[in-house]
Formats: sequence, C-alpha cells, structure tokens
Amino acid sequence: MAYDFDRVIDRAGTHALKWECRERPHADIEVLPMWVADMDFETAPAVRDAVLRRARHGMYGYTRLPDDYHRATAEWMSRRFDWDIQSGWSVYTPGVVPAVHFAVQAFSQPGDGVVIQSPVYYPFRWGIENNGRRVIDNPLRIEKDRYVMDLEGLERIIDARTRMVILCSPHNPVGRVWTREELSGLAEICRRRDLVLLSDEIHADLVMPGHVHTPAARLSEEIADITVTCTAPNKTFNIAGLQMANTIISNRALRGRFQAAVSGAGIGPVNPFGIEATIAAYREGEDWLEALLKYLHANFMFLSDFFAARLPRVKVYPLEGTYLAWVDFGALGRSDREMTDRLLRTGKVWLDGGPMFGAGGEGFQRINIACPRALLEQGIERIVLALEAP
Repeated sequence: MAYDFDRVIDRAGTHALKWECRERPHADIEVLPMWVADMDFETAPAVRDAVLRRARHGMYGYTRLPDDYHRATAEWMSRRFDWDIQSGWSVYTPGVVPAVHFAVQAFSQPGDGVVIQSPVYYPFRWGIENNGRRVIDNPLRIEKDRYVMDLEGLERIIDARTRMVILCSPHNPVGRVWTREELSGLAEICRRRDLVLLSDEIHADLVMPGHVHTPAARLSEEIADITVTCTAPNKTFNIAGLQMANTIISNRALRGRFQAAVSGAGIGPVNPFGIEATIAAYREGEDWLEALLKYLHANFMFLSDFFAARLPRVKVYPLEGTYLAWVDFGALGRSDREMTDRLLRTGKVWLDGGPMFGAGGEGFQRINIACPRALLEQGIERIVLALEAP
C-alpha cells in the first residue's frame, strides 16, 4: 500500500502544541516549528479507522484496559524485538514523562542521586529535580565523531546514595542506537552497584537502516530483574495526544513499587480511543511504519546533503535512531542566544536549542525532520539564509 508522506496537512485550529504553543519564544512572529518530537504526518490508516469506529459508538465512559490490548503489545515486542513479555508485567501510564516521575518516586528517596547522560531529553532532569532528588550527570563523550557512554566516569561518580540510572535508548537528542555491547556494559554496572536501570525506549521503533534496537531488559534475566522499561506507541504512530504508555517491569517487587506510585497519583481509567489506536497500530500498522522509516531516512539524507552544500562548516551527526537530527553550529562562532534569536527572528524557524539538553549541548540545535519534504526543505532553507545573512 502506498502512503502519502508528502502531503502537507494544515493543523490550524487543532490546538496542536507544535504549531499553536502560546508559550513559544518570540510569540509575536509566525515561525515554522521544527522543535517538539511530534510528526507532521497523519497516523497509519488502520489507527485512524479504529479511532473513528470507536467514536461512532457515541459513548465514551470510564474504560479499562482489555486483555487484547496486552496481547497486541506483547505480540509487537516479540515480533519487532524478539522480546517475550507477559501481560502482567505492563503498567499503564498516560505517557513516558509521567512514568519517569513515578519511577523516581518509587525507587529513590528525597536527596538520593539519579544518573542521566547529557546531552539528553530534558524532562529526565525535571523528573529528578521536581521530586527532590539529585541529578548526577555523567555526560556522553564524543569519539571519532560518534557519541559513546562514559562507563569509567559512571563508576567514579556513583555514590552511596545513588539509586538509579536513566538510559535514553535510542538516545534523544544525539541519535545513537546503543549496541548490545554498550548496553551490557552499562547494565552490568547497574547490576553490580545495585541500581535500578530505567530505560526510556519510546523511540525503539524509529531506527534507521543498518541499526538494530535491543531492549535493555532482553540482555539477560539478571538485567531484566533490575530494569524498568518505558515504551509507547506515541512517537511511532504520532498519537501522543491519546496518552498511552506502557512501563514493562518483570521484577514483581519493583513492579509493585512502581504501581503504588502510579496509584498514589490517582491514575485510573484509560482513554478509550488510545486503547483502540494502540491495538490497531500494533496489529495493522507495521507496513505503514516501514514506509515511514524509509521516508525519514531519505529526509535525513536530504538535510545532510543540503547543509554539506550550503553550510559546510555545520556538522550533522549521524542519525541512527529517532527522527531528530542533532546539528553542531558551533563552528559558525555565534553564541547560543544569538543563534536562537537569529533563527527565530531572521529565519522564522523554531528549533530546540542544544543547551536545554544539558552539558555538551552548547552550539547545537535539534531539528525535527518528521515532516513532508516540502516543509523540511523550507525549514532548512530558512536556517541557511538566516545564518548566511550578515
């Protein structure tokens, strides 16, 4: 089946955060948004049709998760990642960010330390600091133009009150898909030092050609026993607004503590449209996803070639996973503040500035490439013109 990812869809009037955020910087000007991880593609036809069928019923009361939801999720994990999970391992949350907060509450106490690996998805820091825990930052290193985990550094900074390590896999924003060997090295440290490994795998389905995502919990039974895995169909099928996420925990004691945190926050019945969308996505959306991945890879190559031709001093890091390009503008010699202001006011394009992702983000911008080619071309043309201007 052919899917039209080139079609530009007007999202005006839908209250889309990406396009209509009232808190955006320089709200006095109209900008092309290429910031938040939200695709400008219509979801898979099977997902749309499932939501429409449910909507036609006309009654949208309190809804529980049916067994078929758990089966569809388990089938997807088995088929895509050779990962066998039991339905009882999964705990529903309305998103991965809430799941991170619940995990911090469940597995640490105020004043305890939680490790992140910056530059990294900034809500991790929120989840730690908002709950009165300490951020322990173990920044990634760059070796031969590729980001790697600093495992020796991790060993040194773990202290007596370190309780968790948060892993971003695939890594947002640097685009790494961690190898089995890299994951094993990190997980072994966590096992040996008695740390919970919280693995955010929301981008697991969005892996570029030549790379393979390995769930951390699939490494071994011993590693699974300390791992809390955050998953969701939201990024894969562009259904974040339906607020569906699954936290998979095989260890009964850890699962009980996590469930207590979720219950303590009053999380109850589930969005009925999200249930049907997830089942349809995992049962009927694979062909659409494969077509999407080809389009995203082509978009990334287009972006890379464009910058190489027009701004050769700009470095585009390889994209192994996610749909978020990580681009180093540092060689242009502008401060981060000047760069952001120039992009917004001169280029009228909104990116995510690297410093928001923590140490190592200086000089970088994160660019969302999950949009029709015409919008991507327009956006990067605006970037280039803004930076070429005197």
